[in-house]
Amino acid sequence: MKKHIYIYSPSGAVRDKAAFKRGVARLQALGHEVELDADALSRHQRFAGDDETRLASIHRAVASKADVALMSRGGYGLTRILPGIHYKKVAKAIEQGMLFVGISDFTAFQSAVLARTGAVTWAGPALCEGFGVADAPDDIMTACFDDLLLGQGEGAGWRQHRDTFSGKASAADAQAASEQGMASWRVTHASLWGGNLSILCALMGTPYFPEIKGGILFLEDVGEHPYRIERMLTQLLYAGVLARQKAIVLGQFTEFKLVPHDRGFRLQSVVQWLKTRVKVPVLTNLPYGHVATKVLLPVGAKADLSVEGRDALLFWGHGGS
Repeated sequence: MKKHIYIYSPSGAVRDKAAFKRGVARLQALGHEVELDADALSRHQRFAGDDETRLASIHRAVASKADVALMSRGGYGLTRILPGIHYKKVAKAIEQGMLFVGISDFTAFQSAVLARTGAVTWAGPALCEGFGVADAPDDIMTACFDDLLLGQGEGAGWRQHRDTFSGKASAADAQAASEQGMASWRVTHASLWGGNLSILCALMGTPYFPEIKGGILFLEDVGEHPYRIERMLTQLLYAGVLARQKAIVLGQFTEFKLVPHDRGFRLQSVVQWLKTRVKVPVLTNLPYGHVATKVLLPVGAKADLSVEGRDALLFWGHGGS
């Protein structure tokens, strides 16, 4: 299963060079041909090179004819350079089989590609945080990445949080439970899209925000207090984005700190609040986000979502088609 994997840095500068080297070595140990972009370890301020340098790295990745274009790390920087990306060339590379994989700031690239071309990219690991960890990479993440390389990735199943599931349901949850029994329901042939909540909110009102109706919107974030998460969800709510979806799937929201002032206000409070504000199902605990154990998700692919009780299954068929 030898694949050509192109490593490039379109966002923040690589801070942990040891993790970068470990990630490269592990991919090579798996038998892959790993090609490093000339500016993969460049730095300008907090970025992996200035804007022109990072744009050039994206276009070199596109031209590399690699099987996979894997970002080194997230951070910040892609929103600055979205107008300069050659989207037709990106879409052509994807059509020819190239898989663009990344997380976090990569949501900007994925959303822009989807909005401008409709092409499918993959929400998954970055090199450093996925393959360059000090301990062994997560088994589930690695298995999902292997399935992607083999063209066998077809779906992801998980169990929702008990406390958010057993609370007050949205009107759509209640209707689905009433019509189908035992809180079982299904969404079919819906566009799967989303990613990092902060990035999506930053793109609203721009040409790089996908105008998806009847989709499955998945969301995650890191380092954002629950009240900030609620504030961003409120923005999507008031803009009508949430109401246009068939389902909202919340992934992992991590690395925030509650304070005494919260007085019981926590992430579960935000989820229960959201369920009372929308008429579409809200699911929790998708294994995706800034965590070790995460699945890979095809952004822009048509997908089915089945729910029975707390158990959920997201299915996009062979290769995300």
